[in-house]
Amino acid sequence: MNPLLKAFLAGTALLGLAACETVPPAAAPVAPAAAPAAAPTPPPISAETAALYAARPDGDLTVPAIPASLLTEDKARQVVDYWTDEPVGTIIVDPYAKRLYQVRPGNKAMRYTVGVGAAGYGFSGEAYIPYQRDWPRWTPTDNMLATNPERYGPSAGGVDGGLENPLGARALYIHNSGGDTFYRIHGTPDPQSIGTASSAGCIRLFNQDIIHLAENTDSMTRVVVLTQEQSGQGTTPPEPAPIATIPGEPA
Repeated sequence: MNPLLKAFLAGTALLGLAACETVPPAAAPVAPAAAPAAAPTPPPISAETAALYAARPDGDLTVPAIPASLLTEDKARQVVDYWTDEPVGTIIVDPYAKRLYQVRPGNKAMRYTVGVGAAGYGFSGEAYIPYQRDWPRWTPTDNMLATNPERYGPSAGGVDGGLENPLGARALYIHNSGGDTFYRIHGTPDPQSIGTASSAGCIRLFNQDIIHLAENTDSMTRVVVLTQEQSGQGTTPPEPAPIATIPGEPA
């Protein structure tokens, strides 16, 4: 093994590993007798933002457009100011702020809005991405099958990649020194879950965003997942270093 890689693996740590337990799309519910009150109309989005989330071909499939009702300018992927000592390309996940950052030069980062499943809060620390998959196959974990066989039993043999697959258009697989953590950064067929917390899954992005992130993520990319205490780290400039003074002279 490459000595640098060996040293990196030995130094990685995940505090509280949890399998990425995703939920396959449920059958459409029966419509209620009376329609609920209409939700407030979100502010209109720019043509540029709408274009980012338009339908797009991807191999043999076409990724559906994200409805404008689920988009805001703040939720759209964008370059933002970000201060960190992590190297360019590092992915920093802030589950508690529902954000994912990929570090860019010059105190900048590409920011994505994410949805966070229950497993997304049980993971923190440092890891890496040895590989990714396009339209990945999803298989429920042994724990999912044991705790809810009625729900997950029909999918025990796995679900082929596709528009309804819980992992969406791409999945980035997170490993540490112990191997596969079963934690994923992935797409979703449920765009309304982005920006929210949900009962299952890990870190999910709009399919358009996970495709963009995957295109800009190399093998062995470093991943840092922040704790609740670290949430918001990097979003404000660091305090300036105090000016050194010579003893006996006024500051």
